[in-house]
Amino acid sequence: MTYIPRPITPLALKQLRVTDDAGRPCNPYVDTEGGAPLRCCLRPTAPGEHVALVSYAPLRRWAEETGATPGAYDEQGPVFIHAQDCEGPAPGGDGAYPFARPGALRTLRRYNAEGHIVGGRLMEIPDPATEGFDAAFAEAFADPQVALVHVRAVEYGCFHFEVRRP
Repeated sequence: MTYIPRPITPLALKQLRVTDDAGRPCNPYVDTEGGAPLRCCLRPTAPGEHVALVSYAPLRRWAEETGATPGAYDEQGPVFIHAQDCEGPAPGGDGAYPFARPGALRTLRRYNAEGHIVGGRLMEIPDPATEGFDAAFAEAFADPQVALVHVRAVEYGCFHFEVRRP
């Protein structure tokens, strides 16, 4: 089974580049070091790219599309995006999951069709990472209640990407 990591949608990006999900104006800057995880194109920044760190509410955005009512499960957190339009993830991709550094800790949080948490798990990314993520998503979607899974960094709680039921 192939699970597809989803970047932030172009419409959400357009809105976030003006005002983020916490109501703050976008404040772009030049990333001099590189390596920040971009959620618009699911790759790390290169030194010199214009980026912004914005507050993003992924479950709220999904609920707007689906009519779900996440209630108190709606949360927001920091994500890096390009300051201007970008091409998004590379077409076709390489089949690898983004930001999948072996040994890094991730939380895979499961949500039902109403946007309520119905489980989750802690995962130390194995080597090879793809097989580890595939197994974790297969486990999550084996539960018919699970509509989507959010992958977050444990250290900072940052949203990395979303996978929806295939």
